[in-house]
Amino acid sequence: MELKDKVAVITGGASGLGRATVRRFVANGAKCAIFDMNEEKGNAMVEELGDSVIFCNVNVTSEDSVKAGIDTTMEAFGAIHICGNFAGIGNANRTFGRKGPFPLDAFNLIIQINLVGSFNVLRLCAEKMADNEVVNSDGGRGVIINTASVAAYEGQIGQVAYSASKAGVVGMTLPIARDLAVLGIRCNTIVPGLIETPMMMGGAEEMTPEIAEFIKPLADQVLYPKRLGKADEIAHVAQMLVENDYINGECIRMDGGIRMQPK
Repeated sequence: MELKDKVAVITGGASGLGRATVRRFVANGAKCAIFDMNEEKGNAMVEELGDSVIFCNVNVTSEDSVKAGIDTTMEAFGAIHICGNFAGIGNANRTFGRKGPFPLDAFNLIIQINLVGSFNVLRLCAEKMADNEVVNSDGGRGVIINTASVAAYEGQIGQVAYSASKAGVVGMTLPIARDLAVLGIRCNTIVPGLIETPMMMGGAEEMTPEIAEFIKPLADQVLYPKRLGKADEIAHVAQMLVENDYINGECIRMDGGIRMQPK
């Protein structure tokens, strides 16, 4: 599927991986609806990219909120061809530690946003994709791209909720691809390692020498190159997953070879 003249819903599109993906998709001729809850950053993206982008204040865990965002997208652009799920959060709690058991509400919050939120958005986008005219000779109508993490496979101490949520994303990828194949809709998942995003850099938008020094022990675990990944490198994979019709039901590690094993 070509990106040109296609419409993408991008969750978490106001920052990090989602923002990089919006920029790359628009540069290749797509239109994007940013589903995010940060109005300041979302509106800044609209100002930056113009009429090719709209911002929808969407809570991915709410069915009504997502439906409202999809309705706005359909009114603005007339179709949805691509769903990119990049919204996500993390926390750090041991299953049992000095403060007691992992708080159940904190565990549920991660699962709701990272796993349930991703499914909530993609299922409602798929409903609209099913109505699309076929866009290529393979009978394609839509593409779903989820985001997991290497923590789905090699979670570390304190990552139990995050790892569980991302393992769920990995686990649902193939069944969703099987469910939707008859409609000409593909589903794949990107599995990032350590990437330069605000989540990894303590909320900072840009790498600084101080942050680089702090994360150097993590970067040194990457086989090659010895650095964190760039957000646009993940966005580049997202572009490839849209454009390559023969990739379906796959989870693609994008981690420089890191296996996050403690030394």
